[in-house]
Amino acid sequence: MASSAWWNDFRYAKGTMHVKKTGAAVRVEPGTVRDFLNWCVFHGWVECARHTVSCDGPRIWFTPDRVRPWYLIWPVMALSHARFARSAADADIIFVFDDCTWVAERPLPAHIPAINAGCADISKTHVARVFEQVTGRALLCDPANPFGAYVEKPEVNAAHNGRILREPQPPREGHTYQRLINNLDDDGNVLDLRCSVIGGEVIQVYLKRRPVERRFANFNTRATLANPADVFTAAEQAMISRFCAAMALDWGGIDVLRDRDTGELWIVDVNKTDMGPTVALGLKDKITAVRKLAAQFDIYLDARLRRGQSAIAA
Repeated sequence: MASSAWWNDFRYAKGTMHVKKTGAAVRVEPGTVRDFLNWCVFHGWVECARHTVSCDGPRIWFTPDRVRPWYLIWPVMALSHARFARSAADADIIFVFDDCTWVAERPLPAHIPAINAGCADISKTHVARVFEQVTGRALLCDPANPFGAYVEKPEVNAAHNGRILREPQPPREGHTYQRLINNLDDDGNVLDLRCSVIGGEVIQVYLKRRPVERRFANFNTRATLANPADVFTAAEQAMISRFCAAMALDWGGIDVLRDRDTGELWIVDVNKTDMGPTVALGLKDKITAVRKLAAQFDIYLDARLRRGQSAIAA
């Protein structure tokens, strides 16, 4: 799929780059430029590496949005055997790819397997309710009676402007309220566990660290790549799989926090069109990450097609 005119996805105004569809805004600062150049090096490697892979796998139609190079699925597609379909009629699999927090139900061909077709709501409140449904543990809290420090976050995806509150207050429209999870590491940084999931399985984990005063920023001072078994127990991985099934999330990234005080895991965010790999990750780890995801994506696509064929035969 060509990435021509990708700059039309953005609008620049007064030192800030705005994403037209989602409304997300990024200040253009020296750090932003550095991250962009970092990404360019990785993207250049992907464009070279893709020519070494045979494109003889299933054809995937992405709808309603086009896939751009900064989305994680782009390098994964480039290193997998899958191909971009030119239309739904030409597709073996449909990938519902929509950056919006809430997605209206749309008709899809019944005979073609679809990825993320049922993942229509990734708002923070919905994520928290599904997590409670799966685990029995409540993440949401009442801001009028919070019982300690709590977090206010916008409902929409990729806002990155939460704040910690300590006093009761009336709820604000468009925001959700959650208990504050103590996810500090031994060095006093906040530690986020970003999981890449395919078919409900955690394929890899990015350990993302940043200063506690920048807890909600889309910025990391350090990121490392880890195997799921080195981060989660088997029971925790099973819980994450149940959560993904309840969210109808076939592909995406989820943000998991481990409470330093209790050791419990809390899933706080879901992104079905995640970008990546994480910018702070070294180039070698970026390459390792996308190669592993591409291999697993091929396996997942093959399994989806076989299930679809079995269903038709039955």
